[in-house]
Amino acid sequence: MIYLWFIALLCISSSSAQQFYDPKNCSTEPDTYPGSRYTCKTPQHPCETYLVFRSNQHFQNISEISKLFHMNPDTLLQENNHLNSSSQFLEAGREVLIPVSCSCSGGFYQVIFRYVVPENTTFSEIACGVYEGLLKSFTLERANLNTTIAGAELNVPLRCSCPDDSASIGKKVNYLVTYPIIQGDSDSDIRAKFGISEEDFLEANDLHQFSTLFPQTTVLIPVRDDSIKITDIPESSPAPISGFLPTIPVAKTHRVKSPTSLYIAACVIGFSLLIMAILVSILYIKVLRKWKSESVQPFTPSTSVVMSPTRGSSTTSCLSPDLLAGIKYCLVNYSIEELKMATKDFSEETKKSDSVYKGLITNLEVMIKRMRFEDTRRVIDLHSKINHINIVNLLGVCYDESDLSWSYLVFEWPKNGCLRDCLSDGSNVLCWKQRTQIAFDIATVLHYLHCCAFPSYAHLNVSSRNIFVTEDFRGKLADIAAPESLRSGAVSEKVDIFAFGIVLLELISARENTEGKLAKDSIGFLGGGGGGSEGGCFEGLRNFMDPNLKDYHLAEALCLAVLAKACVADDPLHRPTMDDIMKVLAKMASPQ
Repeated sequence: MIYLWFIALLCISSSSAQQFYDPKNCSTEPDTYPGSRYTCKTPQHPCETYLVFRSNQHFQNISEISKLFHMNPDTLLQENNHLNSSSQFLEAGREVLIPVSCSCSGGFYQVIFRYVVPENTTFSEIACGVYEGLLKSFTLERANLNTTIAGAELNVPLRCSCPDDSASIGKKVNYLVTYPIIQGDSDSDIRAKFGISEEDFLEANDLHQFSTLFPQTTVLIPVRDDSIKITDIPESSPAPISGFLPTIPVAKTHRVKSPTSLYIAACVIGFSLLIMAILVSILYIKVLRKWKSESVQPFTPSTSVVMSPTRGSSTTSCLSPDLLAGIKYCLVNYSIEELKMATKDFSEETKKSDSVYKGLITNLEVMIKRMRFEDTRRVIDLHSKINHINIVNLLGVCYDESDLSWSYLVFEWPKNGCLRDCLSDGSNVLCWKQRTQIAFDIATVLHYLHCCAFPSYAHLNVSSRNIFVTEDFRGKLADIAAPESLRSGAVSEKVDIFAFGIVLLELISARENTEGKLAKDSIGFLGGGGGGSEGGCFEGLRNFMDPNLKDYHLAEALCLAVLAKACVADDPLHRPTMDDIMKVLAKMASPQ
C-alpha cells in the first residue's frame, strides 16, 4: 500500500490537477491519503483567497463569525455585500465568504488562526464542529502537541490553496475557494453557486466522471473572475440513500472515451428506464383500481401542492411531491366552512394555543393548526417522507379562499390529549407502566428522526405539551412541522436530548418545567444531595416523585432520574444519544 501511494505521489508533478480530493471525513485517523492537506510543490508567495463558513446556532451573524476568524466585521460585510449589517440574523446554513491570506508552510498550504477553547471538548469537535471540517482533526492535534485542550489557545491551520501555474487551468484561475461539503450538497448546486464549469471543478479536485463527494470533506472552487459571489440556490430534494451512508454523486462529464461505450450506456439506461416505466404503470393502475373500488377519487401526480380550495364536502386530495409519496400519502381537502363549524367559528373555547384549535369533524376529534400558506407545502412534504406510528397523523389541509396567505392543517387529536394535561390531572393518574411506555414511545420517535429518517432531523420543540396520549396510553409526538435537518453534524440533536430529559423529569414528578429550574434545581439529590449517602439519594428521589403515583418501582425511578440528569448535562457532548436512551428504556417498557 505504501508503495502504491509512493507511485501516486510521484505522479503528482505530471498531473494537471490543482489538488487531490480526499474522501475521508474530518474526524478520520491520520493516513497518507493524498489530499488530506493541500500540498504546495514549490515555494510560492502567499495568495489572497477565500474560505466558506456556514452560520449556525453558535455563530448567527457576521459579528460573531468575525470574532471566530479575528476579522473586522466591516471586512466581512464588504466581501458579503448581500448582507446589510453585522448584527443581521443569518438562518442556519447561510454561507459566508471568509477572505484569507494563504501561504505555504512545511509543504502545505494553510492559514493559521488562534482559537481559545471555552470548555472541555475534543480536537475533533473543534475541527469538525466549530470550523466545520475546514481542517482535519488530526491536523489540529499535530499542530498542538502536548497541549491540554481545556482553556488552551490553539493554533488552527485551516486548509486553503493557491492556483498552480503548472496546472492547465492555473493561469486562468484567480482564486481557489475552500468549500466544506455537508450532507445534501451536490456538485451541480456547488458549481451553480459560483458559476463555474463542470470541467474546471473536476480538474481542480482531481475528480472524474465516477467520483463521489462525501459529507465532512472539502473541495476547491476554481474562480476565474476578479470578484466572488455565492448565488442562492433553491434547496433541492435529498439525494437517494446508498447503503448506510448518504453520498453525493458527482455528475458525469461530457468527455467520453469512445462511441461504443456511449451506445452501450445509452442502451442500458434506456432499457432500465423502460422497465421502471412499466413497473410504475402497473403499480399506478393497481392503485387506481383500489381507489375506485373504495369510491375514492384518483389523484393526478404532481410536483406541487394543490393550491385551490374546494367547496362543499371533503374530498380526497393527494398533495405529495412525487408519485410514490402520493400513493402512500393522501390528504383530505377540507373547506373553511367545515373547519369553522368544527371549532365554533374558531372560538376561544376551542383554542389550545396561539395557532392551534381543537375541533370535531364527523365525530372525529381533530387538531387544527393555522399557518402561513408558504409553510404548508414544506410541512406536507415532510410528513409524506416520515412514517412512524408514534407521530401524530396529518389528516388533511384547508386553504382559506378569503385569505390565501393563510392555510390550515388538520391532525388527529389522540383521545387522552396532551401529556402535560394528563400529568396535571390528579383524578386520572397515569400509572408507572404507562409513563415508562410513553417515555419509550417518544424515544423511538426521536431515534427515528435522528438515525433512521433521510435526511435526519432534529425536532427542536420536544415538550410535554407536544406529546399526546392515545386511548390505550401510548405516546405520540406532535408539532412535526419545522424540524431542522441535521446537515452539519450532531449538534442540533442534542437539543432534543435535553428536552427529552425534561420530559423524563416531568413523568417522574408530574411537575411542569419552568424556565429550566426543574432540570437544574430538583435533582440535586443525584449529585450527592441528602447527605451523599445511598439512603439520602433514595429519600431525595421519594420526595421528588409524583405524590399521586403509588405503584412505581424505586429502582426504575432512580434509573430514569439518572438518565434524565445525563440528558440535561450542560455540555452537549456529555449527553447520551437516542440509541443509548433506547437501550435503557427498552427494559422498562411493556411489549408492543
